Amino acid sequence: MDDVALFERLAPTREALLASIGQVVVGQTNVVELMLTALFADGHCLFVGVPGLAKTLLVNTVAEAVGVRFGRIQFTPDLMPSDITGTDVLEEDRSTGKREMRFVQGPVFTNLLLADEINRTPPKTQAALLQAMQERAVTASGRTWELEPPFLVFATQNPIEQEGTYPLPEAQQDRFMFSVPVGYPSVEEEEEIVRRTTVGELGHAEPVLTLEELLQFQTVLRRLPANPDVVRYCVKLATATRPGSGLDATRWIRWGAGPRASQYLAIGARTWAALRGNEVPTEDDVRAVAAAVLRHRVLLNFEADSAGVSVDNVVAQILEEVG
Repeated sequence: MDDVALFERLAPTREALLASIGQVVVGQTNVVELMLTALFADGHCLFVGVPGLAKTLLVNTVAEAVGVRFGRIQFTPDLMPSDITGTDVLEEDRSTGKREMRFVQGPVFTNLLLADEINRTPPKTQAALLQAMQERAVTASGRTWELEPPFLVFATQNPIEQEGTYPLPEAQQDRFMFSVPVGYPSVEEEEEIVRRTTVGELGHAEPVLTLEELLQFQTVLRRLPANPDVVRYCVKLATATRPGSGLDATRWIRWGAGPRASQYLAIGARTWAALRGNEVPTEDDVRAVAAAVLRHRVLLNFEADSAGVSVDNVVAQILEEVG
C-alpha cells in the first residue's frame, strides 16, 4: 500500500480505535487522544494520577485494540534491574554434561510495556529502562539485544506527594514524549463506570489494526514533510521555557526544556494533525500537544513553589506570551 493510501486510513483508524477503547474505558477523552498520538508517533508516554483512575486498564485496552505484544511490570521497592531486562541462568546440557550461561529475557522484550507505578521503585531500578527507552536495546552480560519494533513504554506514576514514591530522575522523564495527567471522572462518567463494572462481564476492546499496520502508519508519519513555520514555532516554544528568554513566565523557572522538547512538539503536532486527516500541521496542532510535551521538562524554582504556582500554570502562561 502506498503512502497516500496509508495516510487516508489514519483518520478512520483513529475513529475506530476511539470507538473500540470507549467500549471499555469511560471518559478520559483527552488522555486517550494523547495516548493514541504517542502510539502512532512511536513515543513513550507517562500517565500521572492517583490510584484507581483506570490508568492500567487504559493501557491494557489500547494493547488489545492495536494487537501488539503486551508486557507489564509492577514496580515495587524491592524490584531489581534484572527483573526488568533479564538475567543469566546456568544450564547443564544433559547429553554432554557441559554447563553454560544462558540469558533469559525479561518483560522489557515486548512491543508495549506497561511500567505500572514506575515511581514506587528506587532510581537504580528505574534507570534500567533508560537504554531500552532511548536506544530500543538492552545490554546485559557484555552483549546487546535489539528490541523488536515497535517498542513503547507507557508508564503510570502516582503523585510524588504519596507515601512510598521516588521522584523520577530528570534524564528519565525526558525520555517520555508526553506526560499526561489523569483526573477524576465527572459524576455522570462515574455513574456509567459503576453500571458497567458491577453488572455482568467486563467488556473487551475489539482489535482494530495489526502490529504490521501500526509499523506502516508510524513509517508514513515519519515521511511527512516538515512545515518550516511549524518547526520554527516548536523551537520558539521550547526556547521560551528557558531562563533568560525574556518572558515573564521564566521568573518561575529554574530549568527549561531541551532540544528533545522541540523534536517532540514537531512530531506530536504532525501526528495529531494526521490522525484528523490533515497532512500539514498548524500552530494549533502544536498547542494541542504542548502541555503534554513541556510539563515534565520544566523545573520550577523555589519562588514558584512558595507562591503555589504549578507547572501547568507556567506552561499556559508561556503559550499565551508566545502567542
